[in-house]
Amino acid sequence: MNLLNLYQCRGVRVLIIGKGVVLYPQGGRAGTESLNRRAERPTRQVDGIPHPRSPSPSDGEGAGGEAEPARCRKNLRGVERFLAKVAAFSLLTVAAFFSARQPLQASTPVALWDTSTPQPMPLNVDERSSWKHVPGDLLSLEADPGTASSDPGYYGREYAFKGDAVVENEKLLAVFSASQGQVVVYSKPKQAHPANSGSASKVAELLPFATGAEPGMIRRVEIVRNAADQVALQVSFSSKGTDDVSALFAFDNTGLVDIKPTQNLRTLRILSHIEYGIVPSFIADDLIYGRAEYASTVPLNIPPENFFLGLLERGGSELVMTWPAGKQRLRLLPAGPESEKKLFQSVELDPDGQSVYLAVLGAPGIWHKEPLLPTYLERDTAIDWKRPFPAKWKTQLSEAGVKTTFAFRESKSDIWRGVPGSYIYPVWFKDERAYLHLSKKVPPKGEALIYFVEGQDTPSGIETPVNILKATLGWAASEPILDISGRKLRTHHRRGAEGVRRACTCGCTEAIQAIFESGEEVERRAEIKGELEDMIYFVHCHVERIEEYRRFADDIIKLLRAQAGAAPELKPYVETLEPIAAQIGQEYEVQRENMKSFGYADDLCRQTLALTDRKSPTNLNAYLELGKAWRGMGGAQDYVLAQCHTLTRKLAQQAGYACVAQPQALSLAQEIRGRCRQCLRNPDGYEIWADY
Repeated sequence: MNLLNLYQCRGVRVLIIGKGVVLYPQGGRAGTESLNRRAERPTRQVDGIPHPRSPSPSDGEGAGGEAEPARCRKNLRGVERFLAKVAAFSLLTVAAFFSARQPLQASTPVALWDTSTPQPMPLNVDERSSWKHVPGDLLSLEADPGTASSDPGYYGREYAFKGDAVVENEKLLAVFSASQGQVVVYSKPKQAHPANSGSASKVAELLPFATGAEPGMIRRVEIVRNAADQVALQVSFSSKGTDDVSALFAFDNTGLVDIKPTQNLRTLRILSHIEYGIVPSFIADDLIYGRAEYASTVPLNIPPENFFLGLLERGGSELVMTWPAGKQRLRLLPAGPESEKKLFQSVELDPDGQSVYLAVLGAPGIWHKEPLLPTYLERDTAIDWKRPFPAKWKTQLSEAGVKTTFAFRESKSDIWRGVPGSYIYPVWFKDERAYLHLSKKVPPKGEALIYFVEGQDTPSGIETPVNILKATLGWAASEPILDISGRKLRTHHRRGAEGVRRACTCGCTEAIQAIFESGEEVERRAEIKGELEDMIYFVHCHVERIEEYRRFADDIIKLLRAQAGAAPELKPYVETLEPIAAQIGQEYEVQRENMKSFGYADDLCRQTLALTDRKSPTNLNAYLELGKAWRGMGGAQDYVLAQCHTLTRKLAQQAGYACVAQPQALSLAQEIRGRCRQCLRNPDGYEIWADY
């Protein structure tokens, strides 16, 4: 909240926030300010309203005197005139301010503590006998609070921490360790109360620093706001060999942490025991980075797509990071060879001067890693994991050699896919327990990482990473990331809204065959004509969608070649991607003859309809031959369309994975992934199942 001025008169105060205005009653203390911020002295009067400290014949210099009723009424009329001028804009401004961040579940108040003496690390958060609560009204610390609150000489009182500053709410506890030069974040059990941290466990250490510098110590902590709903601290960090850096840390009662860089801050390092890093994608598949997959300890360069999940060791908690659009850079730092476990020791973000939002989500089994054993092949396998709550749980498995996202279903079922054909859908729940059925089409390969990003029948008290995204970035910024409209399937069924299903070449030919087998092809000519029109519509939609993919692939190849020509250092990166894009055209050429043409489909339609002119004992056999032709054409189109989709998803994945050791390719990676997502929007059911 940007508080520019505070005007007051007996019984009323006016807060001017930006260009908005809020009117509220005067409290008992004439000089206190409910937002715990100092009001700046205005440089000019507005519509005849004097500054509250301006001398007058009746009250003298200062705020302690009483205003005369006539003068008060005059001031109030001035306020009314001022409000009338800005009322419309004020309402819009205030509404925009409060809608910028969507509310999460509010809990207990936020508390600010002073540990009294600098604390050693690791901190025993249960031992707080020396901690002192820092009140929101600092004048209450004065020997005579009443006198101090009426004397402007006391206003703007600063607080000097004797020990470390600690911010606490129901969900977390953050310790600003002066000696370590870092902010240590502890996660608290959901049932814990701010007055009793109980079994709080350390989940992360935050280290802001300048480029090329290492963190030093915390030099200064300044209270910007200290209220029950929010605590904001301006913190200055010394860095070895360079100027100090500073950031504004804001905590509310939802558990979110807002970190706003202010001075020289180029990098925010978050130390934690991260087993997997995930870049969520709602069109295409998530990027999943497992430490075990990378032998080197060189930092991994990750596409900075505004949203990152860090799955922490032991599967009980995860970090959620979000940030607004900008020129950020994101890196995962593997733990060194001395580490006994394969983990990432930290994630680094260069924030580009933008805010960074952090939240910690925790629950037993909030994510799970399942090794896929050979014994899982062709059998229903109940694994040793139950979902802790309803949500859209998902995993990635290998289908047709490509990592493919499978959301858990509520029961066992079958699936048909354009490339592999029919098989048992590989993941589902039964009595909350997870089941797998792996096959030659979806083989037991590597491991299955089970996690969730968004809710699905999730209880209102449970936060999801998507909730965090929407709460921190707001709907306008998060909607293009979530792309709800782009996740809706398109239909290739002409009469789908009328309840006509399976209006594809296989479904329609089966329906027509049943009519011929009953000998009713003449009487039911209109039905057959409708089925044929459905097939023609279906074929046209299929071919037009394939052409979209072909144009996309051609454009990607042109982009890659242009980039490689302009920046030779990108050539190794380009060489990993171009063959994938080129395969889309190659698959089309292989099946081109089998897919036939629109003219061929029209000719099949005429021949089929001609069989309904009169009854003949040869009609059924003649139609069976035509049915094979219909299905042969449609099957080839199904295959090519599914391959186009699979290859585009593969390209999006490889664009993200191939840049880990090539930071110069990050911008190109984001461009390619963005184009892939655009092309993959609104897939047909023959490409993939609904909503990934």
